[in-house]
Amino acid sequence: PTPSPAILSGLVGSEMCIRDRNYFFVLLSITLGAGSSAAINMWFDEDIDKTMERTKTRPIPLGIISKSEALVFGLLTGILSLLIMYYYSTPLATALLLFTILFYIVIYTFWLKRTTSLNIVIGGAAGAIPPIIGWTAVIPEISFLSIMMFLIIFFWTPPHFWALSVYRFNDYEKVKVPMLPNVKSIEDTKNQIVYYTVILILLSYSPLFSNLISYIYFIIASLLNIVLLLNALKLRRTKEIENKPRLKITPPIIIIFFMENLSSNLPRNIEATAELINQRDRAPES
Repeated sequence: PTPSPAILSGLVGSEMCIRDRNYFFVLLSITLGAGSSAAINMWFDEDIDKTMERTKTRPIPLGIISKSEALVFGLLTGILSLLIMYYYSTPLATALLLFTILFYIVIYTFWLKRTTSLNIVIGGAAGAIPPIIGWTAVIPEISFLSIMMFLIIFFWTPPHFWALSVYRFNDYEKVKVPMLPNVKSIEDTKNQIVYYTVILILLSYSPLFSNLISYIYFIIASLLNIVLLLNALKLRRTKEIENKPRLKITPPIIIIFFMENLSSNLPRNIEATAELINQRDRAPES
């Protein structure tokens, strides 16, 4: 799972308030949950991590900690993250955090990663859920904007990681992990990166359907989308794989400005939502 800035966008973007200290503990909880998932992932993948250039300097391959210590650390931090979330937040946010941790460990790490080239496409859901967790930590409802944040990160993950897997083609070939370039071809992967980038760009404008988002987001997102598309097309044209990918940063920056845009409108957002909730509470039950 991906902690920040995705969590912050959900926390600040949600249309109600929680106490300042609760923001800290919700962030701490999701960070611990992400750390738990990563630790158990490295425990399970020790056999390939020590072989791959990209991962051979992780703590387990270097002998800084043992596999059993990593597993215990992962389990304890996972439990702690859920307890903190439950105490300082809502049951829905806690349930989503538990689902995210289990999805990343069981579905992605134990199953998808070594069995299918769709590992990143499906497994990327774990890293896209934190905005929804942040949102539901404030108000226990899943809203349009939180779903849009999820989709933006979900469709960013494949082109981001496929660019990395093209760069690390030999690494994944050596350990027989079925990344898309190794299963299909580098050329096909570059085409898929462009296709997903186009979908991502279109989705990045979806928050504009909410009256909580202003033209400032549109301008900044458009500028960043141009950078993203140009890099995807540049990668598609290049013939070598030695250059490091440059598709990592644009969507997180979009999320940051999305969060800033919502934050600037927060007093109006809170008043509007409070009024809607009051109207709902006053409505007679059918």
